[in-house]
Amino acid sequence: QVQLVESGGGLVQTGDSLRLSCAASGRAFSTYAMGWFRQAPGKEREFVAGIIRGSGAIQVYTDSAKGRFTISRDNAKNTVYLQMNSLKPEETAVYYCAADASFHRIRELHTPDFWGQGTQVTVSS
Repeated sequence: QVQLVESGGGLVQTGDSLRLSCAASGRAFSTYAMGWFRQAPGKEREFVAGIIRGSGAIQVYTDSAKGRFTISRDNAKNTVYLQMNSLKPEETAVYYCAADASFHRIRELHTPDFWGQGTQVTVSS
């Protein structure tokens, strides 16, 4: 079991940056692949970024996030981050942190076992 708590959301303007954090507790953090998802009002939850367990040497992104978002992890702090730059109004959503022992479930299936409660990101135009 792992518990996830997101923070760092807020209200920003178009083009601004935000860094989301997700603190994990429970079983050894480094053994989990981690991911970020988001859900906009009236839309389904979608994958944003994922990072492999351990060293985090492999990161994957949805096409719209490539070049602007960076996912990273600090295993000593049991934390995963999502640095978001050049934010757009259409990226307004609740952002969720997720964990799974399988990177495939995060990267391909988008069905991780564990979810945080989410943090709101609002980008004004």
